[in-house]
Amino acid sequence: MTLQQEIVGNAMQMAVVNLRPGQTVYCEAGKFLFKTSNVTMETRLSGPSGGGQQPQGGAGGAGSAGMGGLLRQAMGTAMQVGQRALAGESLAFQYFTSQGGEGTVGFAGVLPGEMRALELDGTRAWFAEKDAFVAAESTVDFSIAFQGGRTGMSGGEGFVLEKFTGHGTVIIAGAGNFIDLDPADFGGRIEVDTGCVVAFEEGIRYGVQRVGGLNRQGLMNAVFGGEGLSLATLEGSGRVILQSLTIESLANALKKAQGGDKQGPTGGLFSTRTG
Repeated sequence: MTLQQEIVGNAMQMAVVNLRPGQTVYCEAGKFLFKTSNVTMETRLSGPSGGGQQPQGGAGGAGSAGMGGLLRQAMGTAMQVGQRALAGESLAFQYFTSQGGEGTVGFAGVLPGEMRALELDGTRAWFAEKDAFVAAESTVDFSIAFQGGRTGMSGGEGFVLEKFTGHGTVIIAGAGNFIDLDPADFGGRIEVDTGCVVAFEEGIRYGVQRVGGLNRQGLMNAVFGGEGLSLATLEGSGRVILQSLTIESLANALKKAQGGDKQGPTGGLFSTRTG
């Protein structure tokens, strides 16, 4: 059943989720805002499909099978935590469950920008850039997808992706404003700044390409164009969500306002420090 939620606000949006009795939603640590008193909060290292539930069978099930199940559970949780640590993600999730009636929970991202609720029907997964995840129903599975080494190493932001599967609602956030595109409407392929990709449906082929060749114009694009050496490529047919503000451009603007590193004429590839 679809999660009852409303996204409110403008420059810094938040998601207000209404939980039915017994319904659970989880979020990445640091994305929680508020809750009603009848909503319980529990912090776990495991994801919703990672064996976070208590083992079945009670004390009567103890023995070699029970110990083996506990060991597999512990190893599964350790693997999840290790993947999230390697990806630079939060190590824990917070779970919220409504008790004794309907409850309300509020969540938000960490940057000024939009939020979006994605509905998963079990047929297609969604991929998102790391740190885009805010919250999801417990019926949605969260995992880390590592993009191929060559693509990831050359793409920077594209090396680690969040993957969502299952059924239910997942809420993501980004910086600035969102635009929804389908590469099929643009000849089957679009090229974007690697920091502008927020999320895309399974079936979209994600890659990274060098900006121009190793010639005069290619170097001009890389040095003075402000885009660095690579662009993300998105091919196929499906939904793609892009953001208008990149974390790098926001960081540069804040440094400039504080009188720190300033962008020179090279568009950010080189910087100058004053003072």
